[in-house]
Amino acid sequence: MIGISNNKIGKDFTFEEFKSFGMTIPKEESKKRIRILLWFLIGTFLFLFLPWTQNVRTKGFVTALRPDQRPQTVHSIIAGRIEKWYVAEGEYVQKGDTVLLISEIKDDYFDPLLLERTKLQVDAKTMSARSYSEKVRSLEIQIQALKENNVLRREQADNRLKMAELQVTSDSIRFEQAKVNFKVGVDQLDRAEKLYNEGLRSLTDFEQRELRFQDVQAGLIAAENKLLQSINARIAAMIELNAIDNDFRDKMAKASADMYEAMSSQFDAEATATKLENQYANYEVRTGFRHILAPQEGYITQAIQVGIGETIKEGAEIISILPGNAQLAVEMYVAPVDFPLLRIGNKVRFIFDGWPAIVFSGWPQITNGTFGGMVQAIDNFSGADGYYRVLVVEDPEEEPWPKALRIGSGADGISLLNDVPLWYEIWRQLNGFPPDYYTSREKAENRKTK
Repeated sequence: MIGISNNKIGKDFTFEEFKSFGMTIPKEESKKRIRILLWFLIGTFLFLFLPWTQNVRTKGFVTALRPDQRPQTVHSIIAGRIEKWYVAEGEYVQKGDTVLLISEIKDDYFDPLLLERTKLQVDAKTMSARSYSEKVRSLEIQIQALKENNVLRREQADNRLKMAELQVTSDSIRFEQAKVNFKVGVDQLDRAEKLYNEGLRSLTDFEQRELRFQDVQAGLIAAENKLLQSINARIAAMIELNAIDNDFRDKMAKASADMYEAMSSQFDAEATATKLENQYANYEVRTGFRHILAPQEGYITQAIQVGIGETIKEGAEIISILPGNAQLAVEMYVAPVDFPLLRIGNKVRFIFDGWPAIVFSGWPQITNGTFGGMVQAIDNFSGADGYYRVLVVEDPEEEPWPKALRIGSGADGISLLNDVPLWYEIWRQLNGFPPDYYTSREKAENRKTK
């Protein structure tokens, strides 16, 4: 039956009723199957040499490239109570548009005329400081006048002292002359007395000589008295000169003390005025904070604080704004094992939520519905979950991203790496080796070669 024995039983039996055995007999259909299997093996072998683009799959979401163009929350700088809403969710606002009006809830700012009254206090303190300034200027003029008057008075006192000294000199000369005359008179009186005693002169001549001697003696006393008066006048002139200096120092000390007191009051008034001006400016700025303004143009996405009469705290979140003209980018997160493969300028294909796509990750040429991107920035440190953040912008060489794409949409990224044979990729996957990567220069050279 299977060629072991020379005895043939095919003539004695028919095998048509044994279907399982009949299927083992070689026929034309079996030969076709063998050929199909052979061609399949050959095709599979050739298929292993097809080019395969290595890639890294990542998840992410659409965001804005610039930080100031990303969705932001508007906060209240001051505590207050909601009085009126000027916008609704979904509306488009321009930068500086009024979004919300709040009123004060602190008793320090309840006064409706707070700014006007604070301004009056500022003006009053400013005028007070100006008055003290004028007083200081007047005292400076007074001090200058005292100095000039003191110079004149000192010159006048110096002249009196010089005159007194000259008078003392003159009187001392007269006193010396009177002493000489007195001595001469004494000698003449002695001679006249001798002549009278000798009988050479008459009593009348002697008495006349005595009278003249009395005049000389009186002249000596008068000259001495005049000298003493001149000395006293000189002493008085010296005392007057010292009194002028003392009086000038007293007046200068008092005027200087008044001036410094006025200056101190001026500086204190200026400091108070400056403090009030600062307070007035703070009140004025705080009044402007009652109107919550849009920091940039965009869409009102969500009102966090709602209702009329609801109180909010300082720094509380009020609304969120989505910028209208933001440059979109994809923020995707890469595992540490794939992080060394990424370079700035690498190409990335994206599948955005809401846009269907047919993806062949290894053959991006036949992939349909994906959009191109290019790596713009890579973080140098990992996040709290251990993944690295990568920002990818729109590739200018590829089809532009959809206009209806919005911030926050999900994105499935395919980072394209090097082109390798399919068998190499299978071998790499089985062995757990990392994929290859290319540089921007290598890619440019490959394009030039093609």
